[in-house]
Amino acid sequence: MDFALLYIVTALGISTVLNLFLKRFGVSQIIGYILTGTIIVYAFDLRHMSDSSTLEHIAEFGIVFLMFTIGLEISLAKMNSMKIEIFLNGFMQVGFTALIVYAISHYLFSLESVSAIILSLAFALSSTAVVLSYLKSSKEIHNPYGQRATGILIFQDIAVIPILILLGFLTSSGDQSVVLILRDTFISAVLIIGFMFIVGKRVMTWLLHFSASSEVDELFMGSVLFIVVSAALFASYMGFTYSLGAFVAGMIIAETKYHHKVESDISPFKDILLGTFFIVVGMKIDVFFFMDNIGLIVGIFVLVLVLKTLITYAVLRLTSSHVLSLKTALALSQVGEFSFVIFAVASMGGLLDKELESLFVLVVIFSMIVTPFFISKINRFVSYVSHHQYLGLDTSAFVSRRDHVIVCGYSIVGKFVAKHLDILDAPYVIIDNNPKHVQEALAEGKEAYLGDMSKLSLLEALHAESSAAVIVTLDNFDKKRAVCEAVLKHTKNINLIVKISTLEEKDGLHDLNITSVVDSKMEVGRVLVEKMITCQLKYR
Repeated sequence: MDFALLYIVTALGISTVLNLFLKRFGVSQIIGYILTGTIIVYAFDLRHMSDSSTLEHIAEFGIVFLMFTIGLEISLAKMNSMKIEIFLNGFMQVGFTALIVYAISHYLFSLESVSAIILSLAFALSSTAVVLSYLKSSKEIHNPYGQRATGILIFQDIAVIPILILLGFLTSSGDQSVVLILRDTFISAVLIIGFMFIVGKRVMTWLLHFSASSEVDELFMGSVLFIVVSAALFASYMGFTYSLGAFVAGMIIAETKYHHKVESDISPFKDILLGTFFIVVGMKIDVFFFMDNIGLIVGIFVLVLVLKTLITYAVLRLTSSHVLSLKTALALSQVGEFSFVIFAVASMGGLLDKELESLFVLVVIFSMIVTPFFISKINRFVSYVSHHQYLGLDTSAFVSRRDHVIVCGYSIVGKFVAKHLDILDAPYVIIDNNPKHVQEALAEGKEAYLGDMSKLSLLEALHAESSAAVIVTLDNFDKKRAVCEAVLKHTKNINLIVKISTLEEKDGLHDLNITSVVDSKMEVGRVLVEKMITCQLKYR
């Protein structure tokens, strides 16, 4: 016990100092955690613990909580709207990548058939931990390229299940037929999803309602932790991954009014456990084996990076623009953490040589170390090679900003609002979820950003609480209401002005504490009368 506490305290100290140092150079904290794991292993001679199943289970809960927070962002309606990103793009990306990697490794590099299958399936996956952590922290998860990357990563997490089933089938040497395995898996999937959405949703809503009404933060936090861990364990018991159960639980809570509070409360646990995950990743680094094979490891990584970028770009280009396809392809070009599980299962089942496992694990680790360095530069790189202006939000520009006006929507009415604000010489910023409108505003020399104002993370980045007013000019009522709810949830003390077109819209917003509702038709009528009064009457 004393030694365990010593290891934990040392890990905390080293990771804190390393990350403080690396932050000065703009280096991701992921690197600090991975280096911490490597230092701890060699400082205390703990190389025998690098493959500890207990440590790996604890570390995996970093991914569990990350997937839970992603589920909070994606309700059933949102998932339905993302079906192309998840099921079409995701399936094609995993399928084509696996086929091409298999062909190259088996026919070009003469890798044995089963080993080539394992390698191709592992390398088809990208890093949920690295990519989604960056997208969430940079707020780009709400942008079009962030949505495409998130959709494919969700499919990859789902794809882990049939991959592990296939490995189990290969290991068992055909003791059970593929048909029976697929049948049992399908039944389990129906049971878990049905149970969680029919029974689980009622239990979760009831538990969150009563823990929230108690006004005791510890009880609410305990309820959230119970929901996440229970959903993860239930999914694991049914033969699925922990993270899939947590993701479904997040989707269920996304349909309730508690999802914003849950997301903010769960964030510290997610970050701590993600740090633990990367420390365990660092513990797997065999420094001497890495130095002996550094050329081969870097060569394989570069080949995988180029291949995955080209394949993902080609897949996405069928449904997306050149810029969005290239950004998403570069973001998903690394190899993911679930590859560790695939290699470990294959090695234990005698399907993969130990030396090959060590080599491939180091390739995965190397890709996860390198990715944080270039993923934050993707926008600038794509802007440079494509001569395309970056539309992302530079949150640092709003840190000290006060009394600015936020104009939500830059269609016809939004353009007139901006024109009158220019006449008044009032500082303002335009936010629109349509890239075309943002490009138009930028071309006119206005400060405009691409984003969804219904997301609290974007309102925080814009420092909406310090703004003079938020003017909502959107036409779609559902989006309009979602923006108003988010703004009022973010801060009550704000001037919120909303354009409406019908009495139905006015009735639909009456329960919100909106400062001023402007009826476009009523205003037109008022202006017509004013014009009539100012005109000289004509007599016959």
